Amino acid sequence: MNDALVAARAINKTYAMGRRSLTVLRELNFNVARGEFIALRGASGAGKSTLLHLLGGLDSPDQGEIFFAGRNLATLPAGALAHLRNFKIGFVFQAYHLLPELDALENVCLPARIARVSAGVAEARGRELLARVGLEGRMDHRPAELSGGERQRVALARALVNQPDLILADEPTGNLDSHTGGEIIDLLCSLREERQATLVIATHDATVAARAPRVVHLVDGQIHL
Repeated sequence: MNDALVAARAINKTYAMGRRSLTVLRELNFNVARGEFIALRGASGAGKSTLLHLLGGLDSPDQGEIFFAGRNLATLPAGALAHLRNFKIGFVFQAYHLLPELDALENVCLPARIARVSAGVAEARGRELLARVGLEGRMDHRPAELSGGERQRVALARALVNQPDLILADEPTGNLDSHTGGEIIDLLCSLREERQATLVIATHDATVAARAPRVVHLVDGQIHL
């Protein structure tokens, strides 16, 4: 665990479904080394999104421990955990999760402004990232005025604005056609390499998974190499 940026130890996660319960993760152990690029595969409902949410501190396990850079997330005060998520982890979601009332630049800058980065620095970072993902001429457009691929580019830029150590991407090409999806993965891989970030992508797409040096499978609530 000393060499891992993120480590999951004996993780269990169960969801209540009315009178029934569904156990998604069972005694799961998983290490992600600093700088590593991993593709996480598994059938729909296998728990890929759940695992990413746990690794990123968006959710907590019922049992077990998650460590980030040696720090046990369960022991962090709420403010410290929020700070870690904001500064150290960038999330890319399949559904984009852009704020409809903000334009592309404002959406990208939002995490930096929450982190109290000065307006000038945040805007400079946002403009640089939007230019890097090919949206120089779309910065003042709101999400409703953008295509699905453009929205995902905005979401990618937003995930990187605070220069995170870890990028967690949950089916980032799931709502896109194969050509646009390929462009998004090209950008994600390129930006990740430029910034020497750690990347974990959850995907059902074999073509996307093939880009990663390490592919792991989530089966019956556990990691299989």
